[in-house]
Amino acid sequence: MHKQVKIKELFDCHTDYLRELFDAFVYPWELLPEIKTYIQSLLTKGIPGYTKLAEDVLVGENVKIYPTAVIEGPAIIGSGTVVRPGAFIRGNVITGERCVIGNSTELKNCVLLEKVEVPHYNYVGDSVLGNHAHLGAGVVCSNLKSDQRSVVIRGEQDYETGLRKVGAFVADDADVGCGCVLNPGTVIGKETSVYPLTALRGVFPGGCIVKDKNLVVVRKK
Repeated sequence: MHKQVKIKELFDCHTDYLRELFDAFVYPWELLPEIKTYIQSLLTKGIPGYTKLAEDVLVGENVKIYPTAVIEGPAIIGSGTVVRPGAFIRGNVITGERCVIGNSTELKNCVLLEKVEVPHYNYVGDSVLGNHAHLGAGVVCSNLKSDQRSVVIRGEQDYETGLRKVGAFVADDADVGCGCVLNPGTVIGKETSVYPLTALRGVFPGGCIVKDKNLVVVRKK
């Protein structure tokens, strides 16, 4: 089971306004420091069909934002996305189309591709979530180590990110069960499911079921 960590191994970016960002780097943690600047460039250039909700917030067509949601820019909210009551977008956030940002969910310095669901009490900081990725209720993408040292991605080799804040990278079609904690630098491969109430750290291959951090089985086709 190959533990994949490169952008092109984890994500298929079909979103026009995100493709340049994803094509610019090899590893997903490399794009985290660039999110703010990239959003600001899109705010300046504009995106066809998108309008400014505020000076630093751009939203697509048919976006539904409930009155009690809070959006701090810079941010770009993709067409057809729903931002539910109590959601808090803390800045430096880009979503693709038709995402669900749920009640009491907090997003900060992260990228969501198409049809991502973070529907209930989730925290997603300094992270990238792939197409159709789903986080169950209460899933936390922890982004800061207790010793506040730079995060190391521990896969088949160690990758020094040089960043103090790194959350999780959840690939296309991955599903993380309710109540999980993805510790700093966790990578979940494509089409992998994680059992509820699991705390993970490290790199987990695609096409698997993660029952425990030490129990990973290949998904039957």
